[in-house]
Amino acid sequence: MIQRRLDRAGGQPLWKQLQQDLVRRLRSGEFDDTFPGELALVDDYQVSRHTVRQALGKLRADGLIVAERGRQPRVATTPEIRQPMGALYSLFSSVEASGLTQHSIVRALDIRADGVIASRLDLEASSPLLYLERLRFAGDDPLALDRVWLPASLAEPLLDADFTHTSVYNELATRIGVRLDHGREDIRAVVPTPAERAVLRCPPEAAAFSINRQGTSQSRPVEWRHTLVRGDRFALSAEFSENLGYRLTPAAVQHQA
Repeated sequence: MIQRRLDRAGGQPLWKQLQQDLVRRLRSGEFDDTFPGELALVDDYQVSRHTVRQALGKLRADGLIVAERGRQPRVATTPEIRQPMGALYSLFSSVEASGLTQHSIVRALDIRADGVIASRLDLEASSPLLYLERLRFAGDDPLALDRVWLPASLAEPLLDADFTHTSVYNELATRIGVRLDHGREDIRAVVPTPAERAVLRCPPEAAAFSINRQGTSQSRPVEWRHTLVRGDRFALSAEFSENLGYRLTPAAVQHQA
């Protein structure tokens, strides 16, 4: 066993030195197969368990490892799809831009009524809506459970579309001539239900993004969407500048179409 030494005479806390060395080893690929447990790190660095826990806490806060009580720490999986904030986007396009193949399993495509959703689209409660529900895949694994409602008076031609490998936005544009130009999203982290976790094949520790989106075209609401995205495969990013500031709530939308 290699005995790893920390500078006990220096001014930097031992936990910080340990954390920095673990980051270096992580980035070198040393922990690709397995990450050492607390007791192994205590022995390797000759520090207290409290010091190890402080270092691991920082690694966990930075998203570099997953560490749960009673379980061996492990390297966190890097999200495969990253979506910038502040731009109108299609999940279909974002997945394919990441280099992964995109396809969907259509779980429902029909006309139905839903008074709550209709009100969100500024329609009468009894107005018929086109409803599309898909399980979205990135590569071989599920990425998102996606549910979309559109006014049937506008979107009924989409009943003939094959949504196993196309986007709602593409079909709206090509079949109907409608393009979304504005929108609003609310995004929050949630713990998937057992049924959702089974459908998405989420790891036991993975949370998810719950995304509600209203999309508009020429100031008319034409889309209400709820998407549940696996948090271990999808990440959000934002840009900021001195002039524009930091926009965490985009005027358009986040992942999916």
